[in-house]
Amino acid sequence: MALALRWLRPLPSLLHRSLFAMTRGLPQAPRACPAPLLEGCRQCVQQMLLSRQLATKKAKGKGQSQAKVNISAALVEDIINLEETGEDMQAVIKALKEDFSRNLNVRTSPGALDHITVMTKDGKFPLNQLGQISQKSPQLMIVNMTSFPESTAAAAKAIRDSGMNLNPEVDGTMIRVPVPKVTREHRESLAKLAKQSTNKSKEALRRVRSKSITQVKKFKNKVSEDTIWLLEKQIQQMADEAAAEMDKLLAAKTKELLG
Repeated sequence: MALALRWLRPLPSLLHRSLFAMTRGLPQAPRACPAPLLEGCRQCVQQMLLSRQLATKKAKGKGQSQAKVNISAALVEDIINLEETGEDMQAVIKALKEDFSRNLNVRTSPGALDHITVMTKDGKFPLNQLGQISQKSPQLMIVNMTSFPESTAAAAKAIRDSGMNLNPEVDGTMIRVPVPKVTREHRESLAKLAKQSTNKSKEALRRVRSKSITQVKKFKNKVSEDTIWLLEKQIQQMADEAAAEMDKLLAAKTKELLG
């Protein structure tokens, strides 16, 4: 009997250590949570779902890529609107596409001048609202400024500063715009402009990313560290994917321009 009691004496301690080992991997309930973790409180479930997406914060071994984070926007809508962040990033991409289509073409057409912004004493206006644009020959375009003669000089300056390699000549209220020959130098100049436009768009993309991450960090004292890390990782992935799309657009445009 005494021998049996001697064997049973360490049992509570062993059971306690086993229970601790089984439960220490579970996510902890938020401090303000009124219900135990396993009772299904919404905040707890949210944290459990987020925690399970985080395999580790440590970099994996050499040659291994880190797992992609894909957080449900609905789970973190109280912290940040991820859909809005994605829309802002797509807007930057769309603006780059429009810039490529409108301003970076081997052969300049009247339509390429339409949206050149002219600074006048009454504000900024598209060139096609101030003057009538036409193509007199393959080598010459004309901008008739008869309706707004006082803006002729400003329109000529806007054309010259458009980055389209155009050198307008003013003749009264008429602006003559010689169309540059399609030379190798001209093609390379356009390709350089495409690269510059892409870099500016990437700067705009970084601003969207930084704004979103700043928004997430405002909640660092309200949610878990893992949640903050996951959201930052998700936003960075979104930015990386948008930047990769821009690189593809640039590669395609460069190929088109250089022939």
